[in-house]
Amino acid sequence: MGLTAERKACLEKLCGKFRRDVIDTLYGSQTGHPGGSLSVCEILTALYFEKVRVDPAEPQKPDRDRVVLCKGHAAPMLYRVLAEKGFFPAEEMKTLRRLNTRLQGHPSIKHTPGVDLSTGPLGAGLSAALGMALGLRLSNTGARVYAILGDGDINEGMVWEAGMSAVKFKADNLIAIYDWNKVQLDGKCDDIMPLGDVNAKFAAFGWRCLPCDGHDVGALCDAIDKACEPDGRPSVIIADTVKGKGVSFMEGKNTWHGKAIGEADYKQAVAELGGE
Repeated sequence: MGLTAERKACLEKLCGKFRRDVIDTLYGSQTGHPGGSLSVCEILTALYFEKVRVDPAEPQKPDRDRVVLCKGHAAPMLYRVLAEKGFFPAEEMKTLRRLNTRLQGHPSIKHTPGVDLSTGPLGAGLSAALGMALGLRLSNTGARVYAILGDGDINEGMVWEAGMSAVKFKADNLIAIYDWNKVQLDGKCDDIMPLGDVNAKFAAFGWRCLPCDGHDVGALCDAIDKACEPDGRPSVIIADTVKGKGVSFMEGKNTWHGKAIGEADYKQAVAELGGE
């Protein structure tokens, strides 16, 4: 069953709040990754506030679903969503990348409640997520693993090795969500390392492919529901997104992959995102 109009509007309001707060956080810290954090906003919101079975009161509950942010540089948005979910106070966002913080530049399972895997080195996340999925299948909990991939991430051969293995072992409790914003650190993907038709590539490996608008929470939830229908295959949701979504001068720009936000840019971003 799809989202009601009321519920969709509620999730969209949350996304607006998260974008503003992440811009505030990154401006305050003068470090971090705005572009990829803004592109993954709806994906994380749809997961944590509609689909993923997690309990902040029991963050290590054995039968919980797992979320692996393979593109670990988008940690600021993950942290903001986890805070809203109740894993730690939202005020803690002010400590991002500070000395002795729990909110490091990339997710740390050792330090941050709600984080299921330490990530940062691109390419490694999907393999670890597959291992989690196979282990959970042995436990018969019905838990699923969601792996959020990025553009630079799928340049790595290890991703495609995991892709082959996931099909061989029929890991249908593994759902990858590809944050396809088409831009990476050094430029546009088609200029850096063209991958062609990614949908066709995953399909050729044997994955169930589900393209959708990655900034439409309703479409994302529908795609996740479809991916959760077991048919013996892992699923990949190819979420069409925009790097820097919501801030005009950041949209589609690789320069905003990891650039500090200056005062003038901050004021414009806040205004465009509906802040004060």
